[in-house]
Amino acid sequence: MGGDVLLSVKKVLNNNVIIAEHPDYEEVVLIGKGIGFGKNTGDEVAGEHAEKFFVLKNSEEQTQFMNLLEYVDEDFIGIINEFVEKLEKKFGSVMNEHIHVGLTDHLYFAIKRIKQGLGIKNPFLHETELAYPKEYAAATELTEWLNEKFDVRIPEGEIGFITLHIHSALTNRNLAEINLHTQLVSELVQIIEDYLRVSISRKDMNYLRLVRHLHHAIERIQTETYLENQDSLKEVLQKEYPLCYNLSWKLMKIMQQRLHRPVPDAEAVYLTLHLQRLVSTVH
Repeated sequence: MGGDVLLSVKKVLNNNVIIAEHPDYEEVVLIGKGIGFGKNTGDEVAGEHAEKFFVLKNSEEQTQFMNLLEYVDEDFIGIINEFVEKLEKKFGSVMNEHIHVGLTDHLYFAIKRIKQGLGIKNPFLHETELAYPKEYAAATELTEWLNEKFDVRIPEGEIGFITLHIHSALTNRNLAEINLHTQLVSELVQIIEDYLRVSISRKDMNYLRLVRHLHHAIERIQTETYLENQDSLKEVLQKEYPLCYNLSWKLMKIMQQRLHRPVPDAEAVYLTLHLQRLVSTVH
């Protein structure tokens, strides 16, 4: 938000949330620590606060956020908002406004479950950390901060879920799609291990390379960004490494089914080379 935008207060919902009139977006929801304190209808919220609050412009997000206010404590909203502010500074990027609804709602219930002594299981924690290391580091910071603020011990599994929320808001990608990709990578790794009859240590550098490669492959398929045709190399690899070549086609079929997108033949070359390197170092 620019520092020169003047907004006029329409309604104060609590100390941290107000509804205001915006010159470009009509009615907006402003979230910021202490933004509603001492404010009355018609007051101006000047640009000097611009770094300190977030605007929800999307009407659907506004409605969802209003629903949040009915059950989430306003201090909690202030704390999560403060952290989103830190994230934007850290990544130097404006985050998708949905994070205010998605992350606040998710963490509110997660902390509630933890306080009730209920556990949190996350089978994709390691894959998530490997795929999104920067977001994972930021999520780790947030959990330490929340532990202090709410006097809880947020388990490690929760860091993975927060990571996905941060990644979703940074990339404007749908959370369900990111979850699907993480699960798909996990499933593909399992198929590779079964097919090659190997057990890859989750701490091994080869595992890291494999997970990253599979994530990149999925992204290439989703965005349909492919390099040149690899037909000549494909024939060589088919003869040289039939086991890995056949496995690469099996994996490609699964990706095609799950992603509902065609997988170009060139992917067989990249996958075969990757799998062959894995076989030669694991066996």
